[in-house]
Amino acid sequence: MIKIVDVDEGFMLDDYESIAMLAAAVRELRVEAAVLLPQLRKRKVWMINSTAQGGGVAEMLPKMISLLREIGLPVGWAVIGSDRSRFFAVTKQLHNLIHGSGDPRLSAADREVYEAVNRENADELAAHLSPDDILVVHDPQPLALGAMLKREMGLRTVWRCHIGLDEHTPQTRAAWSFLRPYAETYDHAVFSAPEYIPDYLTGRSKVIHPAIDPCSHKNRTLSPHKLVGILCNSGLKQESQPVLTQPFDEPAQRFDPSGEFRPASGMEQIGLLYRPVVTQISRWDRLKGYRPLLDGFVRLKQRFEDGNGYDPRHRHRLEIVRLVLAGPDPAWIEDDPEGREVLEELCAAYRKLPDRYQADVALLTLPMDSRKENALMVNALQRCSTVVVQNSIREGFGLTATEAMWKQVPVMGTHACGIRQQIRDGVDGVLIEDAEDADEIAERLDILLADVVGRDRMGRSGQRRVQERFLVFIQLCNWLRLLAECAGPQPRLPLE
Repeated sequence: MIKIVDVDEGFMLDDYESIAMLAAAVRELRVEAAVLLPQLRKRKVWMINSTAQGGGVAEMLPKMISLLREIGLPVGWAVIGSDRSRFFAVTKQLHNLIHGSGDPRLSAADREVYEAVNRENADELAAHLSPDDILVVHDPQPLALGAMLKREMGLRTVWRCHIGLDEHTPQTRAAWSFLRPYAETYDHAVFSAPEYIPDYLTGRSKVIHPAIDPCSHKNRTLSPHKLVGILCNSGLKQESQPVLTQPFDEPAQRFDPSGEFRPASGMEQIGLLYRPVVTQISRWDRLKGYRPLLDGFVRLKQRFEDGNGYDPRHRHRLEIVRLVLAGPDPAWIEDDPEGREVLEELCAAYRKLPDRYQADVALLTLPMDSRKENALMVNALQRCSTVVVQNSIREGFGLTATEAMWKQVPVMGTHACGIRQQIRDGVDGVLIEDAEDADEIAERLDILLADVVGRDRMGRSGQRRVQERFLVFIQLCNWLRLLAECAGPQPRLPLE
């Protein structure tokens, strides 16, 4: 059940420091490490989560782990697993409830399967641990595991919850009540926003923002030749000239109006590099707002067809603009059984569109057999976009917005708490009031596409904001401070 995950070193700190705009952040990390590592006294830190690929947590952990190891902190990574499909159905329900969605009824049988799977994984993981280790447990899936091992081995424990909602509802109360017996056992908890912290963890929780690796395959700068090569290698663009690199083992798949996913290269060109493109890339999740974004894009096209008063250039822009809705192949995301269902619903909505609108929408699944190739596809799609959208109805943080901001691509987001932690409306991007209002989506897209100067300004501001707040070096400084506190002699703070 437990899987120990290997991590490639990739870029080293010296490599990052050689880049002018990253040098100061790297130096700050080195200074923090020199001060704080002696307080950790060679304790080993274990990162525990529920999947090694797909989603923001699995993407952040490899770089966090490799850099922590480089500065001298031993870190391991273990992923829990189970062949009980009901376990992942329960944890997906908890995920939705924490976001304020779904049936708040959780049964004794739900708790039984949740604890049984965590018990099995805890027993396996215990063989790899020593009492001096620190467990950092990510999200609700393995939460009970950390509580069990703390009670039995005396480990120091931190729960990192990447999700939350900035309001109290019957759904959130049901989820936090279910999780309370495990969460309150931990020494510390970490959230992405202060609004997410439940009352019973007040006083021993901290806020640490997620962050990106600026030189990862997903975020590194791409030369024009490399960008075109990735598009051709992945099937997102047909070759018209020879390219240096070889085709990827698994190409991107595009949904065909006939009802099948086929290699994107065998279908009509999306228009990357040539057309204005509006793009959203996320996991297939109802809370990501894919369906209202699709409806909003169709309304945008209808506004163009019905309206007068557009200047000729903007009329042509709206005539040729395309929408790309992309996400991982659901077969590769073990901890999200809803993904395939959500994608099927989106495909059904697409098939109901008139032919002229189907031609302007590309539904893509990006294979994940190679993390590198998947990341390069995402990088290329974002860099080919005129606007990147993160139309989240609920969002723990939303690193896809961070990634686009780093690339100086203007982002249209929502007022979901995680998105507004990043984007200042009108400064680093634009925020819509209602992620489910297709008319508002159409209107804001229309305005943003027309405002060429404003898009450039917001793109520059967005990159600067990421540089100052949301890079991995800043995140690791905050983690080192917390881990040093966790390793100290002070007792756990009492419940308030």
